[in-house]
Amino acid sequence: MSKTISAGRTPKIIIDSIGGDLSLVGWEGEDILLKTDDNEMKVSQDGDQVNVSCGDDLSLRVPKAASIFITMIGGDASIRGVMGELELKEISGDLSLRDINSIAIDTVHADFSLRGAKGHLSIKSANSDVSIRDVDGNVTLASVADDLALRDVRGNVSANVAEDVVMYLNPQAGNTYSVTAGDDILLVMPPKADATLTLNADDIDIEWKGIENEEDITSRVVTLGEGSATINLNAGGDIRVSNQSDAGESAEEFGNFAGIGMDWSGFGERISRRVEQATQRAQRKVEEAARRIEQKTRDAERRTRRGKVGVEIGRWNWDFSPQGVPMPPKSPISDEERLAILKMLQEKKITSEEAEKLLAALEGGS
Repeated sequence: MSKTISAGRTPKIIIDSIGGDLSLVGWEGEDILLKTDDNEMKVSQDGDQVNVSCGDDLSLRVPKAASIFITMIGGDASIRGVMGELELKEISGDLSLRDINSIAIDTVHADFSLRGAKGHLSIKSANSDVSIRDVDGNVTLASVADDLALRDVRGNVSANVAEDVVMYLNPQAGNTYSVTAGDDILLVMPPKADATLTLNADDIDIEWKGIENEEDITSRVVTLGEGSATINLNAGGDIRVSNQSDAGESAEEFGNFAGIGMDWSGFGERISRRVEQATQRAQRKVEEAARRIEQKTRDAERRTRRGKVGVEIGRWNWDFSPQGVPMPPKSPISDEERLAILKMLQEKKITSEEAEKLLAALEGGS
């Protein structure tokens, strides 16, 4: 289904809800073009105001100066080339923005990416990773649940981030950059940066000519040049400040951020340590599960010799004799018990048929 609407060069488009994905592009034309597979898409017009509601994916082409107000997007969204006002209440999937003016967002439930904004960015709640690059205005991030990568923001910055932050900044005189992170912060600036830095962290590492690092300090104020910009950084982990453009070599630890064009090696050592610790914990759980499997197998073999073919795993007691009926667990099955079933199959201690019955039941099957 497609529809074309004429509402002038500066229409106001109100999107109540989109059940699927949204593709929104600003173009030079004066018409609004809507395309969807939803035969029940609702569109109404009152002068230069257009209201839209769609239960499926929606593709929109709008005049560049259009103003867009969106209540809810059920899937992912890509918005680019819109220079009018943008406002979004909530999106369930990923949100990608390119070449816009200003935008205010209440909640993004998945990854957020912005590249190129002439105005300001405001997000109340971002529940995953955030990647921001090339913004002329201010950036305000009230809450970011995962990592933040930020580069080339020429306005003020205020951000509260649960995990790691990487910033490439050229601080502007009179601007304030305030960032709080639950884990590490890496700040990279030009060698001639002019700013006053107030730093609080478990460990502070400053790679800067003429500035000596101080051992065992968790708070420090550093003035670069005349100190005309204000930078306040608070980290639950470490802070690293560098004027080397190659302060990092890869973005592997940060996954989604490789495309921002940053080099990040030497940062995220805390992440590596956490991964190693988690791996060790997982290995211990596997070994413990294996020991339990051996004991359960011996018990099953004894029952088999007594004429009962069964396997007992944790809260589960499965009887595979002709009269046996799998009984549901009293509480949700654990990952350890899932692992136990698969490991027993791998070691040929139960048959594939028996394993399928167990796994089917675990997933709610019969």
